[in-house]
Amino acid sequence: MSLDSLQMEENQRRVFTSLNIQDLLDCLPHRYPFLMLDKIINIQGDERATGIKNVSINEPIFQGHFPGNPVFPGVLIIEGMAQTAGAIVIAAEREKGANHLVYMLTIDKAKFRKPAVPGDMLEYHIEKVQRRRNVGRYKATAMVGDVVVAEAEIGAMIVEQSAD
Repeated sequence: MSLDSLQMEENQRRVFTSLNIQDLLDCLPHRYPFLMLDKIINIQGDERATGIKNVSINEPIFQGHFPGNPVFPGVLIIEGMAQTAGAIVIAAEREKGANHLVYMLTIDKAKFRKPAVPGDMLEYHIEKVQRRRNVGRYKATAMVGDVVVAEAEIGAMIVEQSAD
């Protein structure tokens, strides 16, 4: 590869400060109905970001959780927090020209404080605690407005994606 093509490839890399839905679909392997994000804003590399999930009554989960009293499941809030962390790691790695996947390893210190319901806009506030080689730990807080609805520490493994 020539120096000119290396420089062109370097110039084409994108520095992510936000991810829209198409960017998320490019970064994450998740698809509807299991993609728990609509966008990510305020990205600062793989250090911190805010994921956004608009909770809609039209989501299939509300057919059974719970009819007449719809509550967005806590495990899906955790999944949304993990997807936010994974997406910013993948985006940061792509800025360096690498292609990775992120797998959830652990969920620690999970607490559910208030229910999230249709009409809520969940904000997943993610902050990197540490990263050693291919394992990262992230502090995650889910909020609706100024109210904390859930929090957890998420451990993740970052692996190189095969070029298949």
